[in-house]
Amino acid sequence: MPGYLKTVLSGRGVRVMLMILTVISITAALQLAQQILAPMSFALVLGVVVSPLADRLSRHGVPRLAIALSLLVASTLFVAVILLLIEPLIGVLIEELPRIKTVMARLIDQASSLLRGIETISQEIEESVGAESVEPQTAIPSVGDALWLAPSFVSQVFIFIGTLFFFTLTRNELYDLTGPLKPRLKHADKVVSRYFAAITLVNTGLGAVTAAAMMALGVEYALLWGLAAGLLNYILYLGPLLITAGLVLAGILQFHGAYAVLPPLAFLLINLTEANVVTPLVVGQRMSMNPLLIFLVIVFGLWLWGPVGAFVALPLLLWLSVLLEPQPGAMDQPGGDPLRKVI
Repeated sequence: MPGYLKTVLSGRGVRVMLMILTVISITAALQLAQQILAPMSFALVLGVVVSPLADRLSRHGVPRLAIALSLLVASTLFVAVILLLIEPLIGVLIEELPRIKTVMARLIDQASSLLRGIETISQEIEESVGAESVEPQTAIPSVGDALWLAPSFVSQVFIFIGTLFFFTLTRNELYDLTGPLKPRLKHADKVVSRYFAAITLVNTGLGAVTAAAMMALGVEYALLWGLAAGLLNYILYLGPLLITAGLVLAGILQFHGAYAVLPPLAFLLINLTEANVVTPLVVGQRMSMNPLLIFLVIVFGLWLWGPVGAFVALPLLLWLSVLLEPQPGAMDQPGGDPLRKVI
């Protein structure tokens, strides 16, 4: 038998191949079950965020059912407000699409004049843009209409509400089933909750400063740019990149010459200050994870479940990192590290 076949058929080779097949199978299952697992994961993340508040209310004698109902209503209203705030952003983007297409066609035409052999492509783009600008604009449904017309939206809302309510109601009983892991689970919940509260405060300030800066520069829809900056900053790296790219396009659409680069440069300065000064002071060293790992996890979540996956990716990564971190002296105890018995 050839040497490479012995290596492939060895115990280690079989284990590696089984691990690869397992990862592929789990990834495929996660993507196929997106309509169930995405709202469920979103609800669990919100449940973890509000869990310390639920524990505090429970210690003050508030019934667990009342806590679960009140936190469910508050969390659902929070998500609904976010969706309502996002709708104007989508509407503005739809209204500005003709202008964006025209400017992009002009930029492509200017770039093609410096190259040879792509004049035909440039003319086709210009003709298509011109044809679209002449055609009457058809009515485009709002984001709210699209959500309610989607057949799976109601079922996903039901999954989200049910998961959040029953997790908040029975969280202590579920953690009791884990035995010695319960203190670690509760500690991980507190870390994620504090991180979310801190980053929400930071993102609120970032959105306010961005809106003020865009107003000072005379950028159109300055308040919406601030809102978008605050919301997208929950998605590290990718969110600020999207805002920067959007402000580059907005500067080209509205201004001329060197003044067109001021909006993205101003936001970059604000974002760099937030990322390197404000966030480390507010969040602390808890988020001292590998930036590449954070980036890859967010990209994977975005590919897997879209915006919901990108939002829940970082809290889940933080929760797992806290849960799996070694405790001082745990290995010196007679029973060893209880977490290693599970994994």
